[in-house]
Order: sequence, then structure tokens, then C-alpha cells
Amino acid sequence: MLKVVSNTTPIISLLKIDKLQVLKDLYGEVYIPQEVFNEIEAGKNKEFYADLSQIDWIKVEKIKDEKSLSYFLDLDKGEAEAIVLATENEADLIILDESLGRFHAKHVGLKVTGTMGVLLKAKQLGYVKELKPLLFELRTKNVWLSDGFIESILIIANEV
Repeated sequence: MLKVVSNTTPIISLLKIDKLQVLKDLYGEVYIPQEVFNEIEAGKNKEFYADLSQIDWIKVEKIKDEKSLSYFLDLDKGEAEAIVLATENEADLIILDESLGRFHAKHVGLKVTGTMGVLLKAKQLGYVKELKPLLFELRTKNVWLSDGFIESILIIANEV
């Protein structure tokens, strides 16, 4: 199995559409840094909230080198910790949606995907039947996706 680290936004997006399970289906287990766990815990009052500490295939880890966070001052702490954890664990993949975080992750040599990459792979492998309703559900649940972006994802997914 691949060693995979995720940031907060992909987990929240998948929770919003009740598809967190695709991470387990695709990767077996997923590592998150303590700060990502804290950010999700801060949303306990949200209808999509899930207690990640009760999900055995999600592994919460503290980063070892707190000082390395200073290299990522332009990122939020969750993103910075996700990149540091992925680097420390020599992860095969990091799941990040924000463009600046993706830039930094690629700069340190990490392979990057995002929520859409996860959903596309889940469809390709048969864990998800159709992406179109999921994309529009994300949109109704305050995930900003432009018409052009949705169209490009649906072309890739052969749903146009």
C-alpha cells in the first residue's frame, strides 16, 4: 500500500459528500498531522463532522521537526504540517487542494493529488459510479468549483 498524507480540505470535502471511505478503498490507511486533526475537531458543530480518532485507518501523527514549519510561513499550519509529515514519512502521495500548498509540496519533491484526483481514481477503480452528482453536491455544500473546472473533470471522467 502507498503511504499517503492528507490535508484538511480534502477530508472535509469527502465528508460533505459522504465519500471519506474512498480514501480507505484507494489507500488502505491515511496519515494526518495533529494540526489537521485539530482543524477538523474545530468543526464539531458541522453536520458533516466525523471523529477521526474513531476511524482506525486514519492515523494521526505529530511531526518530529517543529522548526521545519518556519519554511512554510505562507501556508496555514495544517498544510505546513501535512507537507512536513509527508516529507518525514517519505510518503508516496500527499492530498492537497490549495494551490500554494501544492506548489510547496511539489517543490520538496512530493507527489501531489487533490480531492478531484481522489474522486477520479475512485471512479476509475469502480468505488464511485458517477462524479457529476458528487461535484454538484460539493458545490451546494460550499465547495467552490467553477463551471469550467467541473466540465474539465467530467471530460476526464468520460461523463460528458
